[in-house]
Amino acid sequence: MDIPRFFTISESAHRIHNPFTPEKLAVLGRALRMEQGTRVLDLGSGSGEMLCTWARDHAIRGTGVDMSVLFSRQARLRAEELGVSDHVDFIHADASGFVSEEKVGVAACLGATWIGGGVSGTVELLERSLLPGGIILIGEPYWRQPPSADVIARGGLAGSVSDFLLLPELLASFGRYGYDVVEMVLADQESWDRYEGQRWFTMRRWLDANPDDEMAGEIRARLASEPERHAAYTREYLGWGVFALMRR
Repeated sequence: MDIPRFFTISESAHRIHNPFTPEKLAVLGRALRMEQGTRVLDLGSGSGEMLCTWARDHAIRGTGVDMSVLFSRQARLRAEELGVSDHVDFIHADASGFVSEEKVGVAACLGATWIGGGVSGTVELLERSLLPGGIILIGEPYWRQPPSADVIARGGLAGSVSDFLLLPELLASFGRYGYDVVEMVLADQESWDRYEGQRWFTMRRWLDANPDDEMAGEIRARLASEPERHAAYTREYLGWGVFALMRR
């Protein structure tokens, strides 16, 4: 069980596998007002930066679940590096359907709502692990401006315009699921630049070291096209944020 190899290659140097900077992740941690010892579940935890830094900064206790062999290993190494291995645990598994045996104060899925078949299903899944009065964190894209079907096709941003909502519509949708939005922290264009730029640099270093690999042609094609695509489409049309929800 693992994620597609392209992501293992292109994001192998990432600590955060979404368009959040360390500063924005820290802002989110402070905004949640977590008490010492709060249990946090992170489904699709990637390389564990959220749980590890929050364990260091806020003394939370966390469990992360991710299906990437590499990212799960990196998460454990990061916990050792920050001296929080006794506060966080990382499980290599498919997060789809995962429910914590011990209820948590914060249940999160940042950028992997496919595990529940979309936002609504992921919220329902996270709630199964949540203490009464707890907080759900959803990380999700939204449209910064309405794209045309042609922009979607050329930019590869989604399958269709309807895949994402404008920010006001996304916020309203949480209310229809029965939740109050109590906080949000949004990525910005600089955040997207850092996320995408790291990928380009990593792909180039990988190509230099692996010119004869069977993936070299695909990686070369991606590296040649992605900076222009990012500048023309992702940077202009696609937003991303983390939304804190509490049941009404």
